[in-house]
Amino acid sequence: MSLKHIVSRENPRFKALKKLCQSGRERRREGLALLDGMHLIEVFAARGGAIESLIVSDSGALRGEIAGYLAALPPTAEVLQFADPLFADLAAVDTPSGIMALIGQPRPAHMLDQEADAVLLDGVQDPGNVGSILRSAAAAGFRQVLLSADCAQVWSPKTLRAGMGAHFALDLFESSDLCAFLAGYRGVSLVTAPAASASLFATDLRRPLAWIFGSEGAGVRPETVAAAQLQLSIPMPGSAESLNAAAAAAVCLFETVRQRLP
Repeated sequence: MSLKHIVSRENPRFKALKKLCQSGRERRREGLALLDGMHLIEVFAARGGAIESLIVSDSGALRGEIAGYLAALPPTAEVLQFADPLFADLAAVDTPSGIMALIGQPRPAHMLDQEADAVLLDGVQDPGNVGSILRSAAAAGFRQVLLSADCAQVWSPKTLRAGMGAHFALDLFESSDLCAFLAGYRGVSLVTAPAASASLFATDLRRPLAWIFGSEGAGVRPETVAAAQLQLSIPMPGSAESLNAAAAAAVCLFETVRQRLP
């Protein structure tokens, strides 16, 4: 492997990586993303992803799992090794993993399919919720996810960490016009609404579905609700008034899975 040791915050590579970590605009402009931790790196590599550069901390390079991974790299692999304080400046968490990978943002492997299952996110702004919904969608067998322009950025470090590798099993369409997709959708589009008379558990979910989930505070926009064919309620016999976006999505997606089991 080709190793470069970096100890100065004035180093151009450090400055460029810090911009990527902090700025969604920079990630979009460059078409790049950072995977934080061995799990994301291994999932990405297992799906055939190409890593542009590896970034490790001085202490991370000495850890058993990371050291073994680095030792097995081909001679052409670029590794940037940062002093621990510099690496900590790049990390998205309080306890840095010790290793990150710089990758090109994967593009959808398939075109949008208006006859297949889909998950639509309308203004879900919390990166943890977006990542959790992607994880549930991938686990439930939904392949395509459309996100409105004001959703949390799919390729941000926090969204990636919450997704736990689900990103690489999905076709992700950011800045999507959800109403335009719904206008041509040939399955059944559904949105949850507390006052809806139809219950999630009493509705036939065995057809192709487009599930719509909204922002944490405002929910799904009125115009998106109007574009949906069905409004359903999630029965909640307890004292809670509502579920957060990620929990509601998990309930709906896995009720879909339950109904489709042979």
